[in-house]
Amino acid sequence: MNNATQSNEKFKGKPSVLSTRALNRALLARQMLLNRVDIPVIDAIERLVGIQAQDPMAPYFGLWNRLKEFCQEDLSNLILDKKVVRLALMRSTIHLVSSQDGMSLRPLVQSVQESVLKNSFGKYLNGVDTCAIAEAGRALVETKPLTFSELGKLLGNQWPNVDSAALAAVVRTMIPLVQLPPRGIWGKSGKAVHTSAEVWLGALPFSKLTTEDMILRYLAAFGPATIKDIQVWSGRTRLIENVEHLLPQLIIFHDEEGNELFDIPNAPRPEENIPSPPRFLGGFDNMLLSYANRKRIMDESYRNKVFTKNGIIRPTILIDGFVSGIWKYEKEKGIVRLIIELFKEVSEQDQNELTEEGNRLLDFIEGMEGPREIAFV
Repeated sequence: MNNATQSNEKFKGKPSVLSTRALNRALLARQMLLNRVDIPVIDAIERLVGIQAQDPMAPYFGLWNRLKEFCQEDLSNLILDKKVVRLALMRSTIHLVSSQDGMSLRPLVQSVQESVLKNSFGKYLNGVDTCAIAEAGRALVETKPLTFSELGKLLGNQWPNVDSAALAAVVRTMIPLVQLPPRGIWGKSGKAVHTSAEVWLGALPFSKLTTEDMILRYLAAFGPATIKDIQVWSGRTRLIENVEHLLPQLIIFHDEEGNELFDIPNAPRPEENIPSPPRFLGGFDNMLLSYANRKRIMDESYRNKVFTKNGIIRPTILIDGFVSGIWKYEKEKGIVRLIIELFKEVSEQDQNELTEEGNRLLDFIEGMEGPREIAFV
């Protein structure tokens, strides 16, 4: 796509090659991690194109890191008021999105849901009428919200020779299913029960997005990026033509390895040496899942410390903008303990700043009262 660089001519004076640090600072600026911002919670969620939410509490930490004066009720109330929902979207994984985005983005990643179904359960579904399963499943979850286990067992009454997990997966694939509260409400717990987005949200008018719209929103939140990065984030394939259609609207850079990076002309690209404060990211943070090459946010040598064999992505620590450790908290005998595991030695100043931010994190989790401890291991 070398002819694409022609669209770069009117941006003379901008660097043609962006260093890893420059890409890091561009990402942090767009992710609202250089400085916390003062915007409505739902606007932040839409700016991020949703928040990865397999861990139902992770979005609370994601938003706390990014927004001024954020408190748990700000998000919980949006969930209870049906203004944000949790459902399968990009990469066929659970995302917390505005209800508008949930309905607008889902058709654009429907092929991703179907590909995951085929890869995971295709051998169980040969010769089976999946449309009939989907409609039967819709009727069940719209009558009473169900867990996937319950849904699979009930469908098994009609399809006794088909694996129950495969039956539930067909419904999840073909019907937009939302997870209902109290799941995802801070301080509450509950099974992941589902109903259809149409029943939960009613006749919600929503904007019809194109694939090109989705790509532009990705670049606004994660760019500059390669086509492969866009595909990894979305789960979609063969997006070259869509990017080519957008070329008149884009600016092109290269990374240090010579890969073409596409971006929106007026998107933030700060100086690479701008300071970046320490951050305690929640589990499954989208920045770790949205690139073919994570170099701009995490050294690949740390991958096995962050990504577990059973698919968990641990809460991470950013120092100078890059993943430098993991964290967790526990409560024992009335003491709240924040446990920090760093992957490398850090300066005394970095450790002091991390301790200060850790105390703010404990304030967020447990309030300002009570004994606490921050342990570096």
